[in-house]
Amino acid sequence: MFTKEDLILAHSKVKTGVDFPNYIQDCKKLGVIYYETFVQDGRSIFVGKNNYSVTLLPKYERINIASKLEIEQFKKNLQEHQKGATDFIQFCKDCSETGIEKWKIDLCEMNCTYLDIAGNEVLIEQIPLS
Repeated sequence: MFTKEDLILAHSKVKTGVDFPNYIQDCKKLGVIYYETFVQDGRSIFVGKNNYSVTLLPKYERINIASKLEIEQFKKNLQEHQKGATDFIQFCKDCSETGIEKWKIDLCEMNCTYLDIAGNEVLIEQIPLS
């Protein structure tokens, strides 16, 4: 099974959203089935077989999540991030400002679901293979 150190090493290779598909492949190889990342502090919970889980601690000071969802601005920010224009922390700040509380990555279905502060699914995207 994967360890905190394995996950930290995999994440260290990610500089921008362009690196995300390779990161997902690394996580799959480690045995991650799904994970959630919380925008408020960058903490993530990774889950493998038999409900094995590893939590990576917060990556930055807590930030507030806007209560009003700004879906169109979020989509623009996401596109910019996927093109490599922003790093992880900036993307999290952009998410917080547009009302995104967290995202869930399903490595079996190969999709990413973004949720607002009320827990509503805002956007579901397929994860490219590379």
